[in-house]
Amino acid sequence: MEILQTFIDVVLHLDTHLTDLVNQYGLLTYGILFLIVFAETGFVVTPFLPGDSLLFAAGAIASLGSLNLLLLIALLIVAAIAGDTVNYWIGHFFGKKLVDNPKITFINQEHIDKTEQFYKKHGAKTIILARFVPIVRTFAPFVAGVGSMHYSTFILYNVVGGVLWVGMFTLLGYFFGNMEFVKENFHYAVFAIIGLSLIPVLYEYIQHKRNPDVPGVSTKKLEKVVNE
Repeated sequence: MEILQTFIDVVLHLDTHLTDLVNQYGLLTYGILFLIVFAETGFVVTPFLPGDSLLFAAGAIASLGSLNLLLLIALLIVAAIAGDTVNYWIGHFFGKKLVDNPKITFINQEHIDKTEQFYKKHGAKTIILARFVPIVRTFAPFVAGVGSMHYSTFILYNVVGGVLWVGMFTLLGYFFGNMEFVKENFHYAVFAIIGLSLIPVLYEYIQHKRNPDVPGVSTKKLEKVVNE
């Protein structure tokens, strides 16, 4: 039981344990990070895994020379895109059965509803914006699959979102993660990361309030986008 608790603590707070992880596992760290990013975006049962803060911490470690920055970014972009793709097809083939099955309790209907509201406001851009919002990031591709969004539309936004998300937070960690102030106040840095991740969403929300009838916001537009 103690080993299990230690494992869970390491997984849930991997950003704070990353230095020890690199020292202990070396090149295997790339594979571990790949799997965590893939799982966080690829399975609706793992929205609790670290995302933004993990990318930031990985970038900070790379700035010390422990990880190769370009290889790290490339691998994590692939993990993010592949994760969303798997999640989309799970939603496409099994989503309605999973959501409608009363025996399946690990899919939180509240999270589904929250993601659907995101789609109503932002249309297909949700696939990009959701990358920067915990929980919604995990459920957005699943809901896109359930709604039968055309895959060519989905993969375009998926690739753009994956590149922006991984590139932005990893590079932020690379350039700022090892500043003395940041290292000594990492918990504040995490709050700042969360705030930064919400900027695109706040921008879209303000735009929606200013132009409530803009295409891509209404439910009818949502239905058109999802079923193209």
